[in-house]
Amino acid sequence: MARRTAPQETAQGVARWVAGIDPDGTLDEAADVRRRFTMASGLDGRVHLRGDLDAVGGEYLHAALAALMNGDRPAGDTRGHAERQGDALVALARGALDGGSLPDVRGERPHVRVTIDWQALCAARGAAGVSGGSLGWAGPICPETARRLACDAGVVRVVTGPDGLPLDVGRAQRTATAAIRRAVEIRDGQCVFAGCDALPEWCDVHHVVHWAHGGPTSCDNGALLCERHHTACHEGGFSVSRDAGTSTWHTWRPDGTEVLSRAGP
Repeated sequence: MARRTAPQETAQGVARWVAGIDPDGTLDEAADVRRRFTMASGLDGRVHLRGDLDAVGGEYLHAALAALMNGDRPAGDTRGHAERQGDALVALARGALDGGSLPDVRGERPHVRVTIDWQALCAARGAAGVSGGSLGWAGPICPETARRLACDAGVVRVVTGPDGLPLDVGRAQRTATAAIRRAVEIRDGQCVFAGCDALPEWCDVHHVVHWAHGGPTSCDNGALLCERHHTACHEGGFSVSRDAGTSTWHTWRPDGTEVLSRAGP
């Protein structure tokens, strides 16, 4: 078998052979369902993952990721397997959070928490001397990333004193109601970034004019953008605009030129 097959096929063949001639001898290995998974935030702002699963646990995860990776892959997708698998893992977590099926934590629905100074949130993109925001676990992020996350989120106002201690906490307010999102989905149908056909359920409702800059939470000021292109519009400097009274969208590069091809950024 080793002469005729590749190393992985040889290993699988030997495993099948052992399981067939000595099934009781494999029970101890099959009973090892220990699973390990660690996440660590690096100095570069990236999060590093490491772990190992038993065969059945790995199959569950693989099946879920494969569904998200291949269920409706956008046309012209040039991402590699590792990139698609990473995006699918994040989509799996986002779906669980959005679906409301996770258990409450300390009486509150689990959510991603972003903290940013109000002046930093309202500042223009790229303004000098503006402090960034912070994620509850992963740590510091740039102001534009915080603005992107605030596009379609609940916002809570916390007033602090000179010593940084909270003085007052306002009530959460959704920036996009279910009715507005439904109307935007019907109008746009998919991600409006040039060349992208990501489905509405993969998209955020982006404020064309950010709400912190006076942009209203309305259908006219809303646009469906998938996570990749939502990031491109905030952190990447791209922008989108719609012809008034139509569903025709335009995508603009940071230098002001329009993206006319069917390729993304």
